[in-house]
Amino acid sequence: MSPGWVSRTFTAPLFPLGEQSISLAWLLQVAALLVVVSLLARAIKHLLRERLLLWLQLPEGRREAIATLCGLGSAALGYVLVVQSMGLDFGAIAVIVGALGVGLGFGLQDLTRNLSSGLTLLMEGKLKVGDLIEFNQTKGFIKEISIRSTVVRTFQGAEIIVPNTFITNNPVQNLSYSMTDGRVEVPVVVAHGSDVLEVTEVLLQAALDEPCVNADPPPRVVFASQGEPGLSFLLWAWTSEIQSAQLIRSSLNYAIEQGLRERGIELARPRRLIELIGSASAPVDDNTDGREPVKRDPPQCLPLSEVLPALPHFQGLRGRPLRELIAGGARASLSTGDILVSQGELGHTFNIVVSGCIDAIYETDRISRRLFSFRQGEFFGELPLLLEVPYPTSMRAAEDTTLFVIPRGSFRALLQRHPEFAEIITEEVSRRQEVLDSYEESLRARGLLADQDVNNPLQWFRDQMRSLLRN
Repeated sequence: MSPGWVSRTFTAPLFPLGEQSISLAWLLQVAALLVVVSLLARAIKHLLRERLLLWLQLPEGRREAIATLCGLGSAALGYVLVVQSMGLDFGAIAVIVGALGVGLGFGLQDLTRNLSSGLTLLMEGKLKVGDLIEFNQTKGFIKEISIRSTVVRTFQGAEIIVPNTFITNNPVQNLSYSMTDGRVEVPVVVAHGSDVLEVTEVLLQAALDEPCVNADPPPRVVFASQGEPGLSFLLWAWTSEIQSAQLIRSSLNYAIEQGLRERGIELARPRRLIELIGSASAPVDDNTDGREPVKRDPPQCLPLSEVLPALPHFQGLRGRPLRELIAGGARASLSTGDILVSQGELGHTFNIVVSGCIDAIYETDRISRRLFSFRQGEFFGELPLLLEVPYPTSMRAAEDTTLFVIPRGSFRALLQRHPEFAEIITEEVSRRQEVLDSYEESLRARGLLADQDVNNPLQWFRDQMRSLLRN
């Protein structure tokens, strides 16, 4: 066999394509060039997505869309240049594609729809890489959007490859379209006869103690129904980590169950169980030694419906105002020495001292001095909350203390619905000259306090309160 045989095998014409004779060597050369073009297009996409566009601080979804389209454009341009450089006639290619198009069209309909759907997803930007979506009872993050399919990573760690047509042709819930905020709902059904205000307090306290729950908008309790199963409540809690909704719901359920148990509030039981218990014969009392029967321990603390009306500023509070006051906040416990708010921090709650004492401590590099204290029935936090100024002192528990705390959103809404609360706060603040003095520097810096206002603090604070509540 002569050495020229191999050369003739690779260079021998196989068939003509227009004016170009196709040989095995020609096919290998075209294939190699197309592979090089594909690798270059992929490198361009990676460079844009991971370097250049990242440096420009574009969102992840936009980076993915721009990089994908640039990669596809580079690949298409490279393929055209390869074909032209190899001497192919586009007219001849069009004839071949047209002849095969009828047969391939039916077989490639799904592929064509997926390609167009992929371009639609990338161009519109309604769904982006990193978005949390829910579809067909599946929830997960978009990991990649390609021309043919979208990769979704579920919370279980699985990666689902979804055809693009399925996403564009079916409803998809984008849980992070404009923001990652969302509402977590926790249903609770308690037995008939339970104190609804105590149940409300337990639910709100569980929500406010959960670090992932936002203070604004504040958590809400909805008394949904009082049907046959029991008294039905819904706890609404907003969070900025909606992707962790299941974990947040679990944490709230733990806290709610513990709070109900501590207060002796029973969850609703199935009616069949109640009937069986009711129809059973009464148990025989075998306590013959004269001892008193064991009683259930009382709740650890009195209900707020009894505690708050006993405080000086809220004496005689009844009915709807009391109900809405309790529904707006929850108790918080501090041990001796605990810091509620550090000096220079913004406040997020209005605080009523239920028991104990809170010291206002002014601190510098050289001194730490107590300026004043808040004791049972007194409140603080209204100025930082309403005027958005930082605390001029650190608020520290002088002893074991229980507070009733109301988040910003609930506090503002409470004042708007019940002006009598605003008047109580206004009159009390006007009497605290030492408190106003501690805020004077911050208020002057923000242009909220003038010299004439210091001489008439009651009118100044009343005007500020009216202005704030009108907004």
